[in-house]
Amino acid sequence: MKKDIFGTALLDYQNGNYTEDIKTYSSLGEEDVMPLPYLFRDFDAMPLLEQKALSLCKGTILDIGCGAGSHGLYLQNKGYNITCLDQSPGAITVCKNRGLAHTHLGSLLNFEGASFDTLLLLMNGIGICGALSGLNVFLSKLKSLLKPGGQIILDSSDIIYMYETDEDGGYWIPENVSYYGEVQFQMEYKQQKSEPFNWLYLDFNTLQRAAVCNNLSCELVSEGEHYDYLARLAIKK
Repeated sequence: MKKDIFGTALLDYQNGNYTEDIKTYSSLGEEDVMPLPYLFRDFDAMPLLEQKALSLCKGTILDIGCGAGSHGLYLQNKGYNITCLDQSPGAITVCKNRGLAHTHLGSLLNFEGASFDTLLLLMNGIGICGALSGLNVFLSKLKSLLKPGGQIILDSSDIIYMYETDEDGGYWIPENVSYYGEVQFQMEYKQQKSEPFNWLYLDFNTLQRAAVCNNLSCELVSEGEHYDYLARLAIKK
């Protein structure tokens, strides 16, 4: 995104200038709000899936799409060596100001020079892949950052429920959509709008098939209350 809408909002909240939340608009016709306080939540306020994900972390950790750094801060306070990665300059500044020792500004695909025991992609972090067509490249990049015996911990959602059904129980998927989990978003904050960006939601079966194609095991760890799930991937021995 040319405008760092997300990072600007995070910085405002951290600096005590919280007056409104981020608005989001999607290609599904949904208008929603992203509450800024939620992005600064502590462990007790996190959903059970996130709490479970954090409990599975081990060794050195890369938090991909770290946002305000709430997951990283919890893990760092537990004694883990964690690096927080985000494309948003504002988000990385917030992470540093909150006390995170290791941060990196940039995209996942351009990240080089280190490997980790755990790759963490929470709040549908795999969404940064953007489209199903890029999933193999995305998973290949994740594999290249894993140490032997390493793991990928991620959550996502099956958003098929957001589409209308017909009398036979089938779903009406627009013809111009190659996969129903591909969504385009735009953010708005203080009357400034971001550039539109693509985001990917993956149903577990699709994730599992892609994992197998990339020589990765894929375990369904747990399921949430609303079509969401937590998965653990690892390189097959």
